[in-house]
Amino acid sequence: MEVRQIAEKVYEITCGTTHYRIVNQKIKELVAEGAERIVLKEVYGQRYIGTGIRGNVKIEIHGTAGNDLGIFLYGPEIEVFGNAQDGVGNTMMAGKIIVRGHAGDVCGYGMRGGKVYIEGDVGYRVGIHMKGYKNLIPTFIVGGKAGNFFGEYMAGGRLILLGLNRKPGEDIVGDYCATGMHGGVMYVRGEVPERYLGKEVKVFETDEEDMKILREELKGFSEAFNIPLDEILSEPFTKIVPVSARPYGRMYAHRWGIASGLIK
Repeated sequence: MEVRQIAEKVYEITCGTTHYRIVNQKIKELVAEGAERIVLKEVYGQRYIGTGIRGNVKIEIHGTAGNDLGIFLYGPEIEVFGNAQDGVGNTMMAGKIIVRGHAGDVCGYGMRGGKVYIEGDVGYRVGIHMKGYKNLIPTFIVGGKAGNFFGEYMAGGRLILLGLNRKPGEDIVGDYCATGMHGGVMYVRGEVPERYLGKEVKVFETDEEDMKILREELKGFSEAFNIPLDEILSEPFTKIVPVSARPYGRMYAHRWGIASGLIK
């Protein structure tokens, strides 16, 4: 690993094959010393980059970010010039993550605040258990397509799926979309076949308030990837919201009662 200062409060780390713990320790040391920008070169899947970091520092990643990028993030901005693996932005509280490529599975798990922008596709179970925290509203925007269980057990926040790279006739999302969803809202550019949706949600057309929210949220995505906002909004959006606050509450309570002997 090579570390050098390239400007005032700006540092460059060449990661190569250095173990992720060493890389992350150096990042934390530089942040503690007042670094405002850290550029990571030759990133080969190092995990946990940005975990738990606070402040206004910006971290640039050139390469492939490993699992759990930016988990428990408290304010910084992370930008990936490449792809990211699983777990992007899990349980993050504040800040922004921009991925100029694709991302893997289980991204945004339990996300409580902040914004995540993925330029390309995402894998399975993205946005599950998103919930928000107090007055925080997490936002996760996917520019491409999503796999199965998108927004599973979602409890709060905003999931926006754009499908900008879709081919004619190609589905934007996989099976079991919004299964168990009991809070928050999901916006999908185009239509979502009913067969893909969980039974706990209903589909509505967007109204003026929805379009106001979409314009505000998509402005940052548009600027991040230099995609005209009017182009993104040129196709109607589908709004998906839950119809039950606790879709499986009775079932779980019944099973617990049987297991405990309270129900015969």
